[in-house]
Amino acid sequence: MNTPVPVFAIIGHPNEGKSSVLSTLAEDDSVRVSPTPGETTEVQHFPVIIDEQEIIRFVDTPGFQNPRQTLDWMQTYDGPSEQLLSTFIATHNNDPDFHDECSLLTPIAEGAGVIFVVDGSRPVRNTDKTEMEILRLTGAPRLAVINSKEDDSSYLDIWHSEFRKHFNAIRIFNSFRANYVQRIELLESLKSIDQRLEPVLKKVITTFESDWRARNQRTADLIVDLLRTVLDYRTTATCKERDDETRVKQKLVQNYMDDVSRREDQTRKAIRTLYKHNIFDLEVPPHSILQEDLFSDRTWEFLGLTDRQLVVAGAISGAAVGAGVDLAAGGVSFGVFSALGGFLGAAGTLFKGKDLLDGFKLLGFKVGGESIQVGPAVNIQLLFILIDRCLIFTSHVINWAHGRRDYDRKSLLKEQDGDKKGYTSHWNSDDRKVCSQFFHALQKQDSEALEKTSSQLNEVIVRQLRRMSEE
Repeated sequence: MNTPVPVFAIIGHPNEGKSSVLSTLAEDDSVRVSPTPGETTEVQHFPVIIDEQEIIRFVDTPGFQNPRQTLDWMQTYDGPSEQLLSTFIATHNNDPDFHDECSLLTPIAEGAGVIFVVDGSRPVRNTDKTEMEILRLTGAPRLAVINSKEDDSSYLDIWHSEFRKHFNAIRIFNSFRANYVQRIELLESLKSIDQRLEPVLKKVITTFESDWRARNQRTADLIVDLLRTVLDYRTTATCKERDDETRVKQKLVQNYMDDVSRREDQTRKAIRTLYKHNIFDLEVPPHSILQEDLFSDRTWEFLGLTDRQLVVAGAISGAAVGAGVDLAAGGVSFGVFSALGGFLGAAGTLFKGKDLLDGFKLLGFKVGGESIQVGPAVNIQLLFILIDRCLIFTSHVINWAHGRRDYDRKSLLKEQDGDKKGYTSHWNSDDRKVCSQFFHALQKQDSEALEKTSSQLNEVIVRQLRRMSEE
């Protein structure tokens, strides 16, 4: 026997967070967000489907049209209580003055629970009390959600006092910070409104959590695939005249940079789709480091590892770490490709600062006969910067509320003088060692070591994604 799919009707006034709550729970950015009363005139169903199976359903409702008259009718009703809603709907179904009430109450009459959303930054009105009493009389399991920003708490005590009279549970919710954590917390709150809902909602939450882990795993796969492709990139061109060598190198390098940017963009789009941002484009904040080109000085100064971290990563992994100092490849200046160079294979190798600098470029060049080969990458810093940029973008995606259509314009990472602010600069030595060994395996074209280190790097990234999800 199949377990029935739990259904919840989302009720509230326009521009008070109802759509954001719905979008968060259904993880659906197609929910219309409008401040105009009367925009929603019919119920709309939002099933949540995981692995081709519907696990829960949310219903968008039009809100109340004539709450005072509706409550008056219910208070004078003297029939069986279990037939209150069906009788009201049958009585008023063809009355345009109660069209919205009939639409709103129909899913509740069919067994849906109630999620009532209000704006906690305003005072309680008589209309709110009327609507609360109507919902109490329905007898449905009821959760009250107070949509409130951190600085809008002056009316919270009053809302709580009123809600305790009419609802089974109360939850404070911030629609501007609605993410995976808030989604799970809302679902956990629903478990408390009716004991009979606990088993099915427990299963729903378990399914959500499993699906989220699968997305994190797939995101890590995408990032590692990007690294393998970009860091192992190599291409050749013909150079018949010796004088053409500089021009050919310039073209090859530009083609490489364009290809890396294109592949990075493709990975971002795939990550965005994984977390179900399908309709509205996610606008990166204007001051985010993601607005910078991958190959800009600021990107390399801001992300990746410090010189000392690069040295240690190479030393403890036994890998060769190559980098360059303000080098030009065939006349193309790379500016910040000036981290460290040298081969550090022994643990305990002392950090000697700029004495370790050597003439390694971002990309290796091989010239033979009439052919020039560019790639693979010889600067391990590129690996850490690519990881940082992918993780910053993923953080942006998972923390963007599905019902949100704007952004507060704050950068995702704050700059501090002289500090590296990417994720990888805060990883421990073991995780950096995995990165270095992965890079070394790519350079050596060691397929066995590459598969092993790819799996290990995948696990490191998954752990980081888990930490980001739980923040």
